[in-house]
Amino acid sequence: MKLTILGGGGFRVPLVYGALLGDHADGRVSRVTLYDTDADRLTAVARVLDEQARGIPDAPAVVATTELDEALRGADFVFSAIRVGGLAGRAADERVALDLGVLGQETVGAGGIAYGLRTVPVAVELARRIARLAPHAWTINFTNPAGLVTEAMSRHLGDRVIGICDSPVGLGRRIARVLGADPERAWIDYAGLNHLGWVRGLYVDGRDELPRLLADPALLGSFEEGRLFGAELLRSLGAIPNEYLHYYYFDREAVTAYQEAEQTRGAFLRDQQEGFYARMREPGTPPLATWDRTRAEREATYMAENRDVAGAGEREESDLESGGYEQVALALMRAIARNERTSLILNVRNRTALSALDAEAVVEVPCLVDANGAHPVAVSPLPYHAVGLVTAVKAVERAVLEAAESGSRAAAVRAFALHPLVDSVTVARRLVDGYTEVHPQLAYLDRP
Repeated sequence: MKLTILGGGGFRVPLVYGALLGDHADGRVSRVTLYDTDADRLTAVARVLDEQARGIPDAPAVVATTELDEALRGADFVFSAIRVGGLAGRAADERVALDLGVLGQETVGAGGIAYGLRTVPVAVELARRIARLAPHAWTINFTNPAGLVTEAMSRHLGDRVIGICDSPVGLGRRIARVLGADPERAWIDYAGLNHLGWVRGLYVDGRDELPRLLADPALLGSFEEGRLFGAELLRSLGAIPNEYLHYYYFDREAVTAYQEAEQTRGAFLRDQQEGFYARMREPGTPPLATWDRTRAEREATYMAENRDVAGAGEREESDLESGGYEQVALALMRAIARNERTSLILNVRNRTALSALDAEAVVEVPCLVDANGAHPVAVSPLPYHAVGLVTAVKAVERAVLEAAESGSRAAAVRAFALHPLVDSVTVARRLVDGYTEVHPQLAYLDRP
């Protein structure tokens, strides 16, 4: 099988390739094509992959190219992991928002909207190109905001594009381990949108074990989300939220913490990765060791400000281990390519899974996966507090899609103004002004 990775010079590509190296079954990926617009980054990542493959006789061949059509022709699977505007764009998203007193996180709030407005036009063009050059390929979308981008691509690729995120899987595994259950045997009742969902139950042999967790303050305090949200809130909700809901439930505290931080997360990653790619251009730099040290630092500092707000302390060792989104992607690819039926939490078109949303809305829910793709499982209705957040954010996503398709500045303003974490139409207008000033990719707004 041929796998093409769009954004092949991205820092996390070695995670995907490392997962492929552990797959020795028949029908595995034999060729990986890396596509990127930045030849230097492609060269750096290819060096890391080359060292990863040493001593492994059946390692997938790696080809790097800056020609998109060449990368797509003949692909069986396409992983889309692009970053329009790079990490400098993410850092600018954060700063514009924080200067106006609102959250600028990459996928949540004003920052997520700005990122979506930059990314959707590019993702749509990629979807069109895939449909033309690799019509039988399955596209697995890694690009954030994952739900929004997947929905944009689904308008051209239908059900052959599936979005993935490792947050729900990681949350389910942490809950299962705390309860002494085997994560592989647990069914996770999870529902919502990407980075906006809740675990409402965790079933082992047909029995819901979540009430036992919610009733035990010691167990609730023993894993990351329990420390992040606090036992009192979790018992009140009767569910365990995705970690990204901390930005909603503790918005004021999060904004203050990010405003007071020495630098934003995007600025940290921009500087860190610029240093990594610069070192990779130096002769004699050990590729894999340099990448691994950088990755470990990246993971250890993830959501550090939110943990400080909650007094949650340092991340647990188990949360620093790899095996996240790349393992979800590999499991999804195996299930489709080999008809190895499995269940995964994925971003797919809703059909009738969530009653509060229409059939075409991309949601994040448990899916049964086989050779015909991912089939969302109908889940119980969300409680009103969750329905309010989910429908409000879906309305924001639809406004972003409208703005990207039509070039309407009014639709972009509406997207910001409707978001629960942007509390003012005046601020929404200033956000659009600020983002169009710093991002040339947004020049399309109010195009003639």
